Amino acid sequence: MKNPLNTRLIHLAAIAVFAFGVVVTPTRAVPVQITSEIIEQYQSRPIGEKIGDLIWRGGIVLAGPENFGGISGLTFISQDQWIAITDRGQFISGSLIFERGQIIGFNDVEMAPIRNSSGNPLPENYSRDAEAIDTIYRNGRAAAIRVSFENLTRVADFDVRAGRPVGAAREVVIPDWLSDLRTNKSLESTCIATDTSPIAGSTLLITEDLRNKDNNHSAWLLGKRDKGELSLERHRGFNPTDCKFLPNGDLLILERGTNLFGFTMQIRRFEAQDVRPSALLTGKVILSGVGGDTDNMEALGVRKIADGSTRLMLMSDNNFNNWQRTLLLEFELPD
Repeated sequence: MKNPLNTRLIHLAAIAVFAFGVVVTPTRAVPVQITSEIIEQYQSRPIGEKIGDLIWRGGIVLAGPENFGGISGLTFISQDQWIAITDRGQFISGSLIFERGQIIGFNDVEMAPIRNSSGNPLPENYSRDAEAIDTIYRNGRAAAIRVSFENLTRVADFDVRAGRPVGAAREVVIPDWLSDLRTNKSLESTCIATDTSPIAGSTLLITEDLRNKDNNHSAWLLGKRDKGELSLERHRGFNPTDCKFLPNGDLLILERGTNLFGFTMQIRRFEAQDVRPSALLTGKVILSGVGGDTDNMEALGVRKIADGSTRLMLMSDNNFNNWQRTLLLEFELPD
């Protein structure tokens, strides 16, 4: 169901990929055509209004060729350059376009296959289900990305060059109890603690719907010093779909659910000192959404912009269905 939105259409030049009239999944990097429809309101409030603990900054509805969609993870490698992943084993990358500070579309968009450790495109759907992505920084520069997968549960790193993901996967060792999971509700969220966090550099892994003995979501910290099991307090009707650490070290977790009105979502914030081995993460809800304002929200990105403010970007996975949308929603964190 589509919102009654105040919109205008932005057409971004690029090339769609066709073979004998049929769209195919790229086996090499190719430019793609993306259109965007501007969203002015969230919960019937205009841009600049406070919603929950955040400030609404606008959004877009995205559309592209048949193989565009299924976006399940998002990360930023600069103020406006981004890389996303899909659950059909594709990287999507590009940059944001703004007009008077409001996002109006995507530019220079490219799709490329996620490759295995041999450098070949992932061979089967079972191995292609990428769910989360975050940026690895070296000497203050985005040098690589870390990607996690469900079904064939694993984590791998990929190089970044000229703003694009490149090269073969490099496996990251994870606990056996995680790698032994073979479902689409296994490893859903992966994020790397920022330098200001007490667990700086550690990777947080959160399962979508694997419960521990206390009926909370099982999670794990990968790190040299900060390593071990922890858990996320379960909120009835929600499952975690993505996470990101903020510049100040706090943690955000995006969660998704459904009700009679369609999809629901919420973001919880956790103080930096509370994210540690053996912890139960409880946190505070800072944003929620339901019905036409939201969709199947799976991806969360964080970026710092020139004026020093922190922006949150939420994206939805349309599951390649024509009745769902690929949304990009932007909010500002006031503090």
